Amino acid sequence: MSVLAVIEHDRGTITSASLGVLTAGRSLAKQMGTQLEAVTIGANADALSAVAAAHGATVTHQAHHAALVDFGPEAWGESLAQVIRATNPQVVIGTGTERGHEIIAQAAARLDLPAAMNCTEFDESFTGAGALRVVRTRWGGSLMEQAEVDAPIKLVTLANHVVEPSESPVAGSTTTHDVTLDASVLHSFVVDRVERVAGVTLATSPVVVSGGRGVGSAEAFAPLEELAGLLGGVVGCSRAVTNNGWRNHTDQVGQTGTRIAPDIYIACGISGAIQHWVGAMASKNILAINTDKEANIVTKAGYAVIGDLHKVVPAISAEIRRRRGQ
Repeated sequence: MSVLAVIEHDRGTITSASLGVLTAGRSLAKQMGTQLEAVTIGANADALSAVAAAHGATVTHQAHHAALVDFGPEAWGESLAQVIRATNPQVVIGTGTERGHEIIAQAAARLDLPAAMNCTEFDESFTGAGALRVVRTRWGGSLMEQAEVDAPIKLVTLANHVVEPSESPVAGSTTTHDVTLDASVLHSFVVDRVERVAGVTLATSPVVVSGGRGVGSAEAFAPLEELAGLLGGVVGCSRAVTNNGWRNHTDQVGQTGTRIAPDIYIACGISGAIQHWVGAMASKNILAINTDKEANIVTKAGYAVIGDLHKVVPAISAEIRRRRGQ
């Protein structure tokens, strides 16, 4: 019996969300008096196993199959289900990302088990017996729900940024699982990739500067581009902006766009509709710049400037340049 952390990676590169899962899993395993184990699926298993051991995983289970070169939700979910059947952990923790939710949901369906997504807290008195009480976000973060996961194996995902990753090295070992995958789980797969020549993506950038309807036009995004460049970030936008044709849909932050988790999110002229908030809620810090002090994004942000973004954003950029002596 153990706590099993699911390692999310992109072609062998571990995600930051996985480090939080390992840290949370280690803490939960300690209070349960058991050990933390991890599971990797597909590429670069040995390097991922080393990272898992550095964060306290005593054993890393490596799921291998020729078809696991790139991500596929059904194939990864079936692989995880087979590892769970073989190892019988008490708790399985996945990442609170789109991929993490897909993998856990796929595994839960195949194992006929319930799953609790976007958990922010686990019961500190849980020892392994009975139901696991959790707190999780619902309705795009607009409410917190207390729930119980009552099943032989508890499947959960950890909301982004609720646990600060920390290392706790152990001499970890590895176990290989040659999983069996048939055609029914191989119909969703990556056909092609368009590689970015340089820079970071909206999903991975540590800083995102977004504009909403309040920006006013496509041309008026220039100051936001400048600020993002000074901070080493990228520019995003709300759905209203893409609907108006001011920016491409690939820049959209939200439930129907990209879900982000930057260190800082600067929302300029954005009202903060629930659809947008779902995509931005995992940000570590949020600065809202808005003329409406009652706007949803202002009430949810950790920091806010009530003012005209067309004056505030250039002023921030000017101050950054002044302090840098530029």
